[in-house]
Amino acid sequence: MRPTLFARAIGLAALLIITGAVLGGQQAPQPEPKNWTTAEDHQNMMAQLGIRKLRPGPSGNANAPNQANYDEALANPYPNLPDVLTLKNGRKVTSADTWWKQRRPEIAEEFDREVLGRVPKNVPKVVWTVTSTARATIAGHEVVGKQLQGHVDNSSYPALNVDIQMTLVTPANAKGPVPVMIMFGGGVLPVALGGPPPRGRGPAPAAAPAAGAPAAAPVGDPPATEQLIAAGWGYASLSPTSAQADNGAGLTKGIIGLVNKGQARKPEDWGSLRAWAWAASRGLDYLETDKAVDAKRVGIEGVSRYGKAALVTMAYDTRFAVGLIASSGEGGTKLHRRNFGEQVENLTGAGEYHWMAGNFMKYGAAEADFGSKNAGDIPVDSHQLIAMAAPRPMFISHGVPERGDAHWLDHQGSFMAAIAAGPVYRLLGARDLGRSDDYKTEKMPAALVNMLDGHLAWRQHEGGHTDGPNWKYFIPWATKFTARTK
Repeated sequence: MRPTLFARAIGLAALLIITGAVLGGQQAPQPEPKNWTTAEDHQNMMAQLGIRKLRPGPSGNANAPNQANYDEALANPYPNLPDVLTLKNGRKVTSADTWWKQRRPEIAEEFDREVLGRVPKNVPKVVWTVTSTARATIAGHEVVGKQLQGHVDNSSYPALNVDIQMTLVTPANAKGPVPVMIMFGGGVLPVALGGPPPRGRGPAPAAAPAAGAPAAAPVGDPPATEQLIAAGWGYASLSPTSAQADNGAGLTKGIIGLVNKGQARKPEDWGSLRAWAWAASRGLDYLETDKAVDAKRVGIEGVSRYGKAALVTMAYDTRFAVGLIASSGEGGTKLHRRNFGEQVENLTGAGEYHWMAGNFMKYGAAEADFGSKNAGDIPVDSHQLIAMAAPRPMFISHGVPERGDAHWLDHQGSFMAAIAAGPVYRLLGARDLGRSDDYKTEKMPAALVNMLDGHLAWRQHEGGHTDGPNWKYFIPWATKFTARTK
């Protein structure tokens, strides 16, 4: 080959190599986020699971032909709960070491796989920014309020943006760091600190009146926020829906959609309850950096669906020191196996399935490739979710049906779950409700009877679908059980 031709060949080969390297370094175009309706997303998950037909859930309307059961004689079709202190191999758990290293991970795995879904390992980091600071006087106490924004790194999928909204209000003249309650709510400062007029905390369950302003209190009781400040606590308001929407159409958006790059969930992917709990954990990440906060004494609170999220938060993030779990119903402290009020089939329907893992829909299946399943087939139940929080203090709160905390929520089913979780509290050196372990026969006490002597507490107040009337009991109880030992 002549030198000139050889040089041209070498040059052409080099050009091809460089061009290939440039093209090879380019990323393929990312898909646009799916804009499915809730019905389309729900149907997609049914198809992934091979479900052809779901059983409809009962109605909270007493005049409906499929009204919910409220007959206690029919309430326990699956009376035997999974034993909280028996390993899957049948061996009994008799030590704290076995609980932490074997039994608790077994329970968490089954909740991850079958009920709540898995938080992905590649969830992007959150960077918190204080967007504004203000001072004001609340209930006679000078406070400092901060508006915060937690930006989720979306460099892996710029088509979606997630900014967690949270506020922090602390006493201005505290002598040191103060304990703080994170409350699922609007994520905005109160009016006194420059925030907007208050809005509701979200929809109430069927057959209950709509929830009002955060932690509404009876006449004569100050709002929860004022009670906390007066007791030397601070509080944070975190907007769960700023992290993840409260509907099925939003599952390809928010933090779940961001991790999935705008595409549909797989059956083991997390639902909104885990996403809201994840957001609370990221809020705690910030509080651990704020010198005004005693980060070892941060609690979590929520009512109704956010009560479910608060329970999930306590179960999975052991940094949270205390929980106030209010009127949480099915998917919260109520036993799945109970046929009383809201049922598993309500959670597998299009209105609520997004709270859970896709796999949870299997337990509402009437016709599927695998046959059918029901609540009795779920490998875990709510008493084990409560037990995952042990030995940390947990206060389970309800109102009364006559004032709007509807029978739909199954207060007795929540009490049974608390009873069944008691052995784990005792195993870990904490105090439970002080009753026997027989969840089949133990009955909840009358309204206004305090069960506040242990780390696991119960109180049914005289109000409706709120935890407002219980704050004056919760705060001294929480102060006692989270006090630092000297």
